[in-house]
Amino acid sequence: MKRTLNLAPRLLSFNNALVYSTGPHLQKETLPGMRLNLLQFFRTTHLYVGVFTAPAILFFALTGSLQTFSLHEAARDGSYKPAQWIVVLAQIHKKQTDLLPQRKVPPPSAGSPKKTDSVPPSSPASQPQPAAAPRNPLPLRVFFLVVGLSLFASTASGLYLAWKYRRDRVVIAVLLLAGILAPLAMMRL
Repeated sequence: MKRTLNLAPRLLSFNNALVYSTGPHLQKETLPGMRLNLLQFFRTTHLYVGVFTAPAILFFALTGSLQTFSLHEAARDGSYKPAQWIVVLAQIHKKQTDLLPQRKVPPPSAGSPKKTDSVPPSSPASQPQPAAAPRNPLPLRVFFLVVGLSLFASTASGLYLAWKYRRDRVVIAVLLLAGILAPLAMMRL
């Protein structure tokens, strides 16, 4: 049986020393213990803060994606009425409350006299302004939809990796639960 030697560089950790493997020989590079501990601290802090804030990131990515195409607003002509859960989630996203404002009834336009300003017809304010060329917002909306969905998928996969590859699952579960319950409790204050 023929054995091949893998010459790809690998970084191994051994007794607070980094060992750089390039094949049959090893190059040992010792890092100071304080620097290694600082890196470990940053990685652990990043993990814990990421798990705690992940529910909010998932929420804002999802609701922001829905709002990109104005799925939270009813059409003026009545052809589209959003689901109530979309309206409530959009309200929480924008105003940090689930209380929906009361819609103002538009005043009747036929019976009320219009108030006109006395602007002379020769003034520059009364002259019609040339209309700007309309811009197509669809490409930017699609881009932000892709960004929102990518953020959602990336955060969800990060949560999966944090759960799958860590031994301290109790801490991960408690932080995730705290990240869900803390905003819900603050909304009730």
